[in-house]
Amino acid sequence: MKLSRRDLLKASGTTAGMALVPQLSTAQNTPSKNTFRLSLNLSTIMGQNLGFSKELEVASQAGFRSVEIWMPTLEKYLASGGTISDAKKRISDLGLSIENCIGFAQWIVDDNTTRNKGLEQLKREMGILAELGCKRTAAPPMGATTEAGLNLKAAAERYRTILELGEQMNVIPQLEMWGHSKNLHRVADVLFVAAESGHAKARLLLDVFHIYKGGSSHESLHLVGENSIEIFHINDYVTSLKPEQIKDADRIYAGDGEAPIDKIVHALKPSAQPVVLSLELFNKQLYAQDPLVVAKTGLEKMKAVVKRVNAQYKV
Repeated sequence: MKLSRRDLLKASGTTAGMALVPQLSTAQNTPSKNTFRLSLNLSTIMGQNLGFSKELEVASQAGFRSVEIWMPTLEKYLASGGTISDAKKRISDLGLSIENCIGFAQWIVDDNTTRNKGLEQLKREMGILAELGCKRTAAPPMGATTEAGLNLKAAAERYRTILELGEQMNVIPQLEMWGHSKNLHRVADVLFVAAESGHAKARLLLDVFHIYKGGSSHESLHLVGENSIEIFHINDYVTSLKPEQIKDADRIYAGDGEAPIDKIVHALKPSAQPVVLSLELFNKQLYAQDPLVVAKTGLEKMKAVVKRVNAQYKV
């Protein structure tokens, strides 16, 4: 039987398509190796006033292998005679990785003098972090929180400026959304600023609490591209406290409240590398407790969330 060229093309196309079906099916049903890395944001045990070194020890003893540090705490450690070399050794001995640093440089504000000071502060902090081995720092809208009207295109240009600085220093600023701010308080805001910056290193730093506080829907997270989030702050809340009422101190353990936390975590879509889920709390009731108990409890509740998400969605 003779087959025309068209028939051969149709047949080969069909065969090729059928050959791909089992591979696609397997890929869809096989959990990704790159899912989540669990981290402790040291704000969670900050209220016990342990100091930089002791906070790291507690995190390690609780079972964490990743932490987020705070620049004010690190600077206090250095001012009291601590050194970066000693800190690096201690971090290594404890088996920890410093995933990110929380800082508050005013890089985004309209006032040129204040912004330039903020850039100098950020440069100095990045230098410390690079020496410590921390490759990320938070970039919240510090200084642009109380008055609305920040031009988002200008914010994007300013974000690009600190991304270029970070690229030089090997410490990449993560654009942080603050739900209580009058600017950059919605997912749409930070998505625009990050995209408009036109920089390949642009990343978002989002938070369960801030998504609720700022009035964004968790349904918008599907618009955040794969690998656009490297760090994600995890916590929970109760909806009896409305967004306009709820405060940082009202955050509770992940999974203990009414946030659609499974859907949020699933929407993060880890791909090329794991997403770092970092427990960030400021709860005064927890500050009154043993920090090791708080850290251990937080880790177990985070593990339960990830286990549930992996089972439900086959992440």
